[in-house]
Order: sequence, then structure tokens, then C-alpha cells
Amino acid sequence: MAMVCNQLCKAYGKKEVLHNLNLTLEKGKIYGLIGRNGAGKTTLLSIMSNQNPASGGSVTLDGENIWENRKALDRICFSRELNITAESGLAQYTVKRYLAAAGAFFAHWDKELAERLVKLFGLDVKKKLSKLSKGMLSMVTITVALASKADYTFLDEPVAGLDVVAREQFYSLLLQEYTETGRTFVISTHIIEEAADVMEEVIILKDGAIALMENTQDLIDRARYVTGLCEAVEDATAGLQTHHPRKTGRSKSVTVLLREGEQIPENPDITVQSVSLQNIFLALCGEEVSL
Repeated sequence: MAMVCNQLCKAYGKKEVLHNLNLTLEKGKIYGLIGRNGAGKTTLLSIMSNQNPASGGSVTLDGENIWENRKALDRICFSRELNITAESGLAQYTVKRYLAAAGAFFAHWDKELAERLVKLFGLDVKKKLSKLSKGMLSMVTITVALASKADYTFLDEPVAGLDVVAREQFYSLLLQEYTETGRTFVISTHIIEEAADVMEEVIILKDGAIALMENTQDLIDRARYVTGLCEAVEDATAGLQTHHPRKTGRSKSVTVLLREGEQIPENPDITVQSVSLQNIFLALCGEEVSL
């Protein structure tokens, strides 16, 4: 059982946002989708949830094309960040009305879970969405995502505006729901380090294409940050996969992704450190700098 994107393309006018993208999401995993602003994350999630037509390629769920396929769409939820303006059609919706609409739309809606989450988050169901803070709007989108009970649930910036306690609460709820149901979740977020522990696999999107997709812990285990004198760093990393080199005077630093069987030779003129997921992302998607 899997969702498969095959040669997916999306263009807005002459600007191509996604380029022949291939991606397979297996059932029963939590994926992290990370990338810089404009990398195509929201566009990808909107296409995979049938909210945006692709310019080319296809998205299938267990072999069936999802486009205008009610059976497939009943198993998909894309809960995206709410940006409510005075002109928005949702501005006059109360929390209660919005959740009722979600309950009517999602085939497997868990009303009892939604009510528990509303109580847990302290949401005022009579309040209009336009009157909610950014954090409260995030709590509404989290409620929709979890209560949808969709097999494939996508969350775009779910913790926007939440304080550190609320963010920890969200990840705890997500893990609980995942453990109990085996649903597939895709979380797109810029707060990488907090989400790293719950991401079984990480997908790094760069310029509309997948730069890397790998088991998160395996990726972290094979990453190293090497610093020292330029010549020593270059000798130690010769032939290795290196990213984001930075030079300052006679010193150099570089991130290395070791392949199976590779290692960095000991050298008193270099320092080798482990690397966080956030810094791996920076190495793959940041700009090279020389001073």
C-alpha cells in the first residue's frame, strides 16, 4: 500500500515549480518534508491531495489515480495553515461551523476525537476564525488533521504560532495517533530540530525536485562536520561526498555525507563532529560561502 508520484510536474505560466518529481509514500510512516521557501512543498502536498491539478505526471494511491477519485480522496487529508483575512470566505465561520464542515467532508471523521481536542486546546467553538490568534488557528488545523482519520494526512506548518509547550503537545498527540492507527503522516515545517525525533523518513525538496529522501536516523548517523586547516580538510575529505564548504582565511569547514564503508582518516589538524538534521538541511540547501 503506497501513494506514488510519478514524473510529477507543475508550472504556473512559464515558471515550473515541480520538475519530473518521483516520490513513494509507504503506509504507516511519519515523513518530514523540508525545504526553503518556494521549494514547492505546499504545491506538492496540494497536488497529492487533489486540491491542485498537476501539469504533468500522476499521483496514485494503491494503484488508482487520485484525481477526482472519491474512493481515493476519502483516504487523504491536507490540513494547511489557515490565513484568514477580512475578505476570506472563512472569516465569518465559527470554530464550530468550520469543524462541522470538516466532519461533513471527511468520510472517516472522528467527532469524539475532535471534541476532545477542542477541549484540550481550550478552543472557543463560538469564536469566529477571523478572531483567532495564529496559534489558535494552528490548533484548529491540527484538530482537523487528527480527527479526519485519513490514511494519508498532510500537515503544512502545523505548529505555526504555537509556543514550545503547545508544540511538544502536538508531537505527543501525533505520535499517539500514529501508534494507535498506523496512519501515514507528512509534516512540512521550518522548525526542523523539534520535528526530527518524530520523522521516520525525511524528504528534502530543493528547487522543485527531491534532493534527498532517507531514513532520518541513518542520515544523521552518516553525516559529519569537518573543520581545520584548508589543506588538511581537503586531504581528509578527498573523494567523499561533501557539501557547503566554507573558507575563512586558512581554515575550512565542510559537511560530509559518508557512504557505506567510508570513513574520515584521523588527522590532528582537523576536527570531526556529528551533524544535526537542521545543519544537514543547511548543507544541502544553503549557499556556498568563501571569505
